[in-house]
Amino acid sequence: MPARLVVLASGTGSTLQAVLDAAADPSFGGVVVAAGTDVRDCAAMVRARERGVETFAVALADHPNRAAWNDAVADAIAAHQPDLVVLAGFMRILAPSVVNRFRMINTHPSLLPEFPGAHAVADALKAGATTTGVTVHWVDEGVDTGPVIAQTVVAIEPDDDEDTLRARVQAAEKPLYVATIRQLCQEYT
Repeated sequence: MPARLVVLASGTGSTLQAVLDAAADPSFGGVVVAAGTDVRDCAAMVRARERGVETFAVALADHPNRAAWNDAVADAIAAHQPDLVVLAGFMRILAPSVVNRFRMINTHPSLLPEFPGAHAVADALKAGATTTGVTVHWVDEGVDTGPVIAQTVVAIEPDDDEDTLRARVQAAEKPLYVATIRQLCQEYT
């Protein structure tokens, strides 16, 4: 049986697309059974629906408070009985009650523990770093603090600005993330 994947995304869905493309190969070891979002009708969910993947949206504004939203997200994920939850540009912090309920991974645009948080690329440039990279990590109760699964280095060129560096980091991110997910799926099966 292939591993059951639920992918959470909030934006354009390019990382989700990379996972969907990889999962089309039976040797990948996993199948995307659902894709979820906090942003109704974002491009990521359009991509998933075009591939025949069931989607769900749990918008924060539809809930009386963050705790209720987290409960709804957890219930929506659980309905699909995932073996692994894959964060693919999901831009919300999930409560411990969610992250401790599922095996969950994320990707981050730096070599953690350096430059955690939402501005990692800019932070690396401001710090004068000569390298940065991509980290795939387990999601825990902190922000970008979970155990590292895999990393790859990206050199920072002297003429880099935030856009050029981000593009190179993103180009390194998808292959590393897909390879890591493949490995985790194959370990599951």
